[in-house]
Amino acid sequence: MTTIKPLDDRVVIRVLDAEEVTSGGIVLPDSAQEKPSRGKIAAVGNGRLLDDGSRAKLSVKKGDQVIFGKYAGTDITVDNVDYKILRETEILARCD
Repeated sequence: MTTIKPLDDRVVIRVLDAEEVTSGGIVLPDSAQEKPSRGKIAAVGNGRLLDDGSRAKLSVKKGDQVIFGKYAGTDITVDNVDYKILRETEILARCD
């Protein structure tokens, strides 16, 4: 198991799978599925370094489910699991 430790205000998100069946019950082939834009936060950084030397607290934490832009961040695969590394400012919303 490889551990990913994000730096500063970056977060590591485990990408949730795309919907394979529509609400009407239609099965979508891989080519027709939308790129996922939801995920669960796997790790968070220490926060952005401020001018006075302190760290800004992140508004998300490990375990939160979030929505992010379709093309935001950097996609990586570790141990056959898809992750996305992005800055906290690229997160659009938190799902409660």
